[in-house]
Amino acid sequence: MEQEPIKKQNAIVAKSFDFALTIIVYSETLEQQRKYVVANQLLKSGTSIGANVWEAQHAESRADFIHKLKIAAKEAIETEYWLLLCKHSKHYTSIDDKLEKLLELQKLLSKIISSTKNN
Repeated sequence: MEQEPIKKQNAIVAKSFDFALTIIVYSETLEQQRKYVVANQLLKSGTSIGANVWEAQHAESRADFIHKLKIAAKEAIETEYWLLLCKHSKHYTSIDDKLEKLLELQKLLSKIISSTKNN
């Protein structure tokens, strides 16, 4: 069975998938600049957000759903750290747009976790 297009799924799935694609492109740019360690760390944490959100869509229970989204939120915090390192280091290309997308994801994750806990 083929998956429905990402854009037709819910907002957090679509936004985290789009963010992962953005991080892949930025990580490739960093690798071309021979910034391998940061590229690898950013690639891992930045794509893990969407992977955990994706996995949460198939959670076994409400508690499992919340747990997976909390892992995604932790990965978002780690990704923020790596992006801020890039922002404040010399010779790194601009990441402001990526930070904006990440902040949007963090807010959405927080709202979903909070509302799921309260229901």
